[in-house]
Amino acid sequence: MNIILTGATGTLGSQVLFSLLETRLQEIEKLYLIVRKKNRSLPKDRVNTMFASEIVPSAIQNNKKEILSKLVVIDAEQVLKPLSFIERNKVYYFIHSAGYVNLSIDPNSKEEIFKENLTFTQTLFKTYTPYLKKFIYISTAFSIGKLHGILKDNYVAIEQKEYRNFYEASKHAAEKYLVAAGKENQIPIQILRPSVLGGNILDKPSFFISKYMVFYLFAKFFHRNNSEDSVRIQANSDSRLNIIPTDYAAKVITKVFDTAVEQLNIVNSRGTQIFTGITKILETVDFKNFSLTQELLETASEFESSLEKFYYETIGIHLTPYLTAEPYEWDTTLLESILPIPQYNLEDYLVNTIEYAKTQGFRNQRW
Repeated sequence: MNIILTGATGTLGSQVLFSLLETRLQEIEKLYLIVRKKNRSLPKDRVNTMFASEIVPSAIQNNKKEILSKLVVIDAEQVLKPLSFIERNKVYYFIHSAGYVNLSIDPNSKEEIFKENLTFTQTLFKTYTPYLKKFIYISTAFSIGKLHGILKDNYVAIEQKEYRNFYEASKHAAEKYLVAAGKENQIPIQILRPSVLGGNILDKPSFFISKYMVFYLFAKFFHRNNSEDSVRIQANSDSRLNIIPTDYAAKVITKVFDTAVEQLNIVNSRGTQIFTGITKILETVDFKNFSLTQELLETASEFESSLEKFYYETIGIHLTPYLTAEPYEWDTTLLESILPIPQYNLEDYLVNTIEYAKTQGFRNQRW
């Protein structure tokens, strides 16, 4: 098989790459990695830096010669010129893992978010239509927007009108577009939706993640702004924090991308109770002067401290809609049949992921 992978240096994409090389190498003829230049680093240099890091599984380190013979690194500037690197008479699995994660609710951000997550996906699909065996889109378990209760895998059939941000809306719109366009062009489409990504649970190094996002940003904020100021954090005590280890999500994607599964939420069957989760995070970064509330904080005159005001003017804007969401859970029947979710203590995992991030200074990997 021939595979094109975007986002190969990203948090999830890098783990998908390693999982493909560990478990599907003998089936792969060529694996094309679409990689952007970053600052002064060329795409090949970024991939080489990643492969030289401690996160590369030993099975890959011990088989580099065969692996390098199958990897082709393509500058992202060439992505819309497929015939500059693929063969016209072959068909390709296209795994689109790259995305623009931006939880902004600022109307000025809408155009950019939709351009990156919807318009670019549309352009990719149209460009590669003649050469596709299948198009696999990595979305998000939160693309469904505001719902509650038990969520099943088929989001595309749902007409949603209320999203927490433009990121959710853009990803859901991309899903709907792809399913319709795939049907029109008789190309199989697969939508895979990971939940909030956390550190490794199966692979080494334990609790590793290449980029600190979402709940890590919450921890980072209070770790770096530790003071005597009191902060009230608004949350819904009935809600839960759903985190899925990145290495598990990657292994699911590797197992399922060439199957007949059309939509799949890659989520935890259990969630950490939100008040407990927040408390564990703040205790781990030694922030003690906080309280949890379900009361709505609406105006600047209601803030009890400058740090509380700063929180709600920065990351609180983006995270509060999730912390205050109505309770919901996912039906993981199909997911569990593909790859059972690892069993571990959720609270210990949460503490360990934050402890690991602290040892790394909350610094993202430099590749």
